[in-house]
Amino acid sequence: MAKKTNNNNHQGSEDYSASDITVMEGLEAVRKRPGMYIGTTGLEGVQHLIHEIVDNGVDEAMAGFATKIRVILNKDKSVTVVDDGRGIPVDIHEKTGMSAVETVMTTLHAGGKFGGKGYQV
Repeated sequence: MAKKTNNNNHQGSEDYSASDITVMEGLEAVRKRPGMYIGTTGLEGVQHLIHEIVDNGVDEAMAGFATKIRVILNKDKSVTVVDDGRGIPVDIHEKTGMSAVETVMTTLHAGGKFGGKGYQV
């Protein structure tokens, strides 16, 4: 284990070891640093999230599974996106043992666009 030279410009302990490494699980990292995942926690980040949801509806429409996408800007400044596509499956996911909807909402990098047959756009 290397020791830092004593320099007044450094903050923290002189020792740095494996015990200083933080391992976050599940969505903990997203909650702690959301900007790493959406670019910013400001207005552009919110717009990015809205575009992602609308894009899911567009993907369904382009694949022939939806004919309508409705975006509602609510008075309380929230946004509602509704489409008539297939939605998120609710049956049990074999790997997680949870419903597919719970899996995609609570597990990083879980979705229908990672090489499976869910989206073929």
